[in-house]
Amino acid sequence: MRTVYSERLWPAAWVWTWGALVAVTLGVVFIPATSLGFAAAVGVVALLGTFLLLRQWSPVVRVVEPEPGAGLWLQAGEARIPASALGDLEPLDPAGMKVALGPALDARAHLCIRGWVATGVRAEVADTRDRVPYWLVSTRQPRRLAASLRAESLQGS
Repeated sequence: MRTVYSERLWPAAWVWTWGALVAVTLGVVFIPATSLGFAAAVGVVALLGTFLLLRQWSPVVRVVEPEPGAGLWLQAGEARIPASALGDLEPLDPAGMKVALGPALDARAHLCIRGWVATGVRAEVADTRDRVPYWLVSTRQPRRLAASLRAESLQGS
């Protein structure tokens, strides 16, 4: 499998900071009722749990070619779609993403978004048999993701 573009949507620093503060606070709460060692263990387990939870909530956005000559696919989290099935690609700045998630949102759209990522790509689905009108995908590099997907449409022409 050849990877053309890959990005994990890691949370912003403030999310990690809040998670760490909550984990440490959980450990401190146990100090009066238990030993210091137990409270420290609770804090460490809570920190580890916070890291694992935030990692689970951080999907990977990829443009891949599963097999040579198979064409490119967009993978957003667990969902995949062939790039050849996509039409117009619109990189979205923070203001555009806000509109796309608000008044312009179609309830049928496929969403792979994270609140801690302010930009994204809106990819129209060109297949008329597909009920999903477009994909809205969070990415910190919308122009680069769109360019990776456009390369497929140029090759397919």
